[in-house]
Amino acid sequence: MDLSQLEVFLAVAEEKSFSRAGTRLNRTQAAISQSVKKLEEDIGETLFDRSVKEGKLTDAGHVLFSYAVQLLNTRSEAQLALKELRSLSTGKLVIGANEHTVIYLLPLLLEFMRRFPQLRTEIKRCRASEIPTEIMRHSIELGLLTFQPQQTELQATPVATDSVVLVVAPHHPLAKHQAISIRDLGLETFVAHNVVSPYRQKVVETFQRYRTPLNIVIELPSIEAIKRMIESGTCIGILPKLCVENEIQRGQLIAVAMKEMKLERRVRIVHRRDAALSHAAQAFLKIARASQPGSSQ
Repeated sequence: MDLSQLEVFLAVAEEKSFSRAGTRLNRTQAAISQSVKKLEEDIGETLFDRSVKEGKLTDAGHVLFSYAVQLLNTRSEAQLALKELRSLSTGKLVIGANEHTVIYLLPLLLEFMRRFPQLRTEIKRCRASEIPTEIMRHSIELGLLTFQPQQTELQATPVATDSVVLVVAPHHPLAKHQAISIRDLGLETFVAHNVVSPYRQKVVETFQRYRTPLNIVIELPSIEAIKRMIESGTCIGILPKLCVENEIQRGQLIAVAMKEMKLERRVRIVHRRDAALSHAAQAFLKIARASQPGSSQ
C-alpha cells in the first residue's frame, strides 16, 4: 500500500465513480481500476461493491477510508511544514556559547531576528571546552569559540576579532596612565573568571615571560561580577574589550594599554563539517559571514 494508491482510492470513494475519479486525477479509467485492484490485492480485501455502479464502499472500504484521509492529510501537513522550514517561517536554532562569547552574538542575533521573526533561537550556555563535544553529540547545531577546535570533523568560520584589555576603576592610581609595562603590575591585585580559558593561560605565560607575578586574589563566576569588583577599585582585571566597551564609554571603567601584551581574540562559529545544516543555521551563518569587513555578500 502506498499513498498514491490511497489517493486513487479516496478519489473513487468521494466521486462514487471510477471514470469521474480518472477525470479528477487526470488518469484513464483503466489506470484507476488497475490501481484500486492492486491496492485490494495488497491488503487482501475488496474495497468497492462492483455489483453497483456508484462505487459503493464495502465494510473494509469504510474502515480504510478514514485512515486514508488521515494519512493523506498527514502528508499534506508534512509537505507544508517542510515548505515553511525552507522558507524560514518556522524552526528553531540552538547555538552554544559561554558568557564571554555570547556578547559577540548579540548584533548577529538582532539581525537574524529582524529577518526571520518567526524562528526560535536558543543560546545554550556551555563552557568553551565542551562546545565541540556538544556539537558532535548534536546537542547544539552551532557553537562560538575563541580558539580553533582540534576535531577535524568540525569546521570553524571566523566572524569577529576582539582584544583583551587591562581595566581599572576611574579612581585607581593606574587610571591616569595611557599605557603601562607589565613589570609595573607585579604589586597589583587581580580579579579573574573562575573558568580557565586559553586566553587566560596566554596572559599568565606573558607575565611569566616578564618575570612578573600575576596576583589573582579572587575568582568570580560572571563577567558582570568581575566588572563590579573592578569598579570598586579593590582589584584590576584583564577582560575582552567588547565586554567592557559600554562601561568604558560611560566612564565607569578605564582601559589601560599594556605595552608588552597585544592579545587578539578571534571568534569563530563552529559546526560539523559534513553536516546537513538546517535552513535556520545556514541563514545564520550567511548573516555572520556577511557581517565581516570586506565581505561581498
